[in-house]
Amino acid sequence: MASEQDIDRVPATGAGPEHSRRAGPERSRTAVVLLSGGLDSYTAAAIARSEGFRLSALTVRYGQRHAQEVAAARAVARWLGVERHVELDVDLSAFGGSSLTSDSPVPKDRAIDATDIPSTYVPARNTVFLSLALGWAEVLDAHDIVIGVNALDYSGYPDCRPEYIAAFETLASLATAKGVHGHAFRIHAPLQMLTKAEIIRKGIALNLDYGLTHSCYDPDPHGRPCGRCDSCALRAAGFAQAGVADPLLNR
Repeated sequence: MASEQDIDRVPATGAGPEHSRRAGPERSRTAVVLLSGGLDSYTAAAIARSEGFRLSALTVRYGQRHAQEVAAARAVARWLGVERHVELDVDLSAFGGSSLTSDSPVPKDRAIDATDIPSTYVPARNTVFLSLALGWAEVLDAHDIVIGVNALDYSGYPDCRPEYIAAFETLASLATAKGVHGHAFRIHAPLQMLTKAEIIRKGIALNLDYGLTHSCYDPDPHGRPCGRCDSCALRAAGFAQAGVADPLLNR
C-alpha cells in the first residue's frame, strides 16, 4: 500500500535540462510510467516525455533484496520532473520463487548470451506491475502506459517479449470499464527492439544522467554494483559498445 509520504513525492520542477523547454497543447496527455530506477525505465520515461506526455510514475516495492533501486527511482523521477510519483508496496517475497526476492544467491558470471531463464526472474512480475499501472491509468483517465522492457539485450524473461506486450494491451481493453466503453489503452515499450548500446545512445541524445540509475541485482552494502550479475554484464557491454563511460562507476 502507498503511504501518504509516498504520494506526490516529486514536484514538476527540478527536472532535467529539457523539461522547461516543452509546453503547449501536446503536454496535455498523461502517461503512467513504470519506474524502477534502472537505465531502461529511465530512458523509456524520457522518450515518452520527449513525445509530449506528462508523466505519472509508479515504483513498486515488491520485496526486492535491496533498496538502492527505489532510491534511484526517486532520483530519476526528480530529474524527469514527473507530476506524481507513487511508491506502492506489493510484497512478492511472500511467494518466493526468485533470487531477487529471497536469500538465494544471485547468479554471477553467466554467459551474456545465455538462453535459459535465470533465477532472477520474478514470477509474473511485469504482469503484476502492468496491472497496477493499468488500474492507476484508468483512475487518471490516461490511456498510455510506459514500460522499459527489452527483448534483445536482456536475461530471457518471458514477460519482456513483444507478443506479451501485445497480449497485455488487448487484455487492458477487455478488462477495464474504460476499455469496454471504447477507450483503448496503449502499452508503450519504446526500447523493446533496441540493443543496450542503442538504448544508451538514445538516452545520451536526450541528455540523461545515467549516473542516477541503478542496475545491479546484488550490490554491496554501500550500494556499489557487483559487476558480475547479468544486469551488470549487460550494462557494461552496452556502455562499451556505445563507446562511452558509465557515469555510475565514477560516483
